[in-house]
Amino acid sequence: MAFHQPTAAPSARPLSLSAIALVLLCCLSWGFNQIAVKLVLPEIPPFLQAALRSVGALIVIGLIARARGVKLWQRDGALRAGVFAGVLFGLEFVLIYRGLMLTTASRAVVFLYTAPFFVAFGAYQLLHERLRRLQWGGLALSFVGVALAIGVPQPDVDARVLFGDLMMIGGGALWAATTLIVKTTRLGQVPAEKGLGYQVAVSIPILAVAAWLSGETLPHWPGPLSWALLAYQAIWVVGLTFLLWFGLVKTYSASKLSSFTFITPLFGVAAGYLIMGDPLTPAFGVAALLVTAGLYLVNRPAS
Repeated sequence: MAFHQPTAAPSARPLSLSAIALVLLCCLSWGFNQIAVKLVLPEIPPFLQAALRSVGALIVIGLIARARGVKLWQRDGALRAGVFAGVLFGLEFVLIYRGLMLTTASRAVVFLYTAPFFVAFGAYQLLHERLRRLQWGGLALSFVGVALAIGVPQPDVDARVLFGDLMMIGGGALWAATTLIVKTTRLGQVPAEKGLGYQVAVSIPILAVAAWLSGETLPHWPGPLSWALLAYQAIWVVGLTFLLWFGLVKTYSASKLSSFTFITPLFGVAAGYLIMGDPLTPAFGVAALLVTAGLYLVNRPAS
């Protein structure tokens, strides 16, 4: 698997207004996805849910590829990079779902969204995307905003919770790694359907094995709501918004694009308030301002 070392950074260009609109759509969808996963859990356990989601998404990706005339089976030199990205993609969700069993949901969200820092560091090393001090400060400001929105730090944290936190950080690192693999290998030249197809297809056996090792089974046949929410995850979240994300990653600055994912937890909190009746405190407004200010600093043009 060869890694490119670009001397210029044509893919480091700032996001256009249309790209910002698309990434915000992705973040909004992912924020509501957290609620969908939570609502389905009583009837479909986590690893089995993730495996079924990948199966459904792979079908959607295949249909889109066929409609657009994308040849998924044509040799293009991206197989090794695609399989490697798929392994990381599968392990990412294994860590995330296992971590959720050990730590609280709020802490999990905060530590998962260390991913933009890993992306920024990796982009500096591999893509020559150099963030200025003010931009690093913007990332930190957005991260503080996420922590404030979720309510971290929290008291009475034991070793089990800390291990779950560590697994979530690992999930964030693997998310960042798949982003960087797309930017530095042949995956950056293949159609988005094929690049995402590698990841989703390889994740299916990984998640299925995780479900088997965890002894997961369906306690009973899921109801219509669970199937509808699972369809939302498979068709819209993975099949369509992940496809949009893959295309954006290929085109725009990895660091600046990844910084926008800090908005996802805010959408998740808002979704919890609207759908689950979770409380919404004044701190959420402050957190939203911090995240917005941080994104402005990261994406502010150099003077």
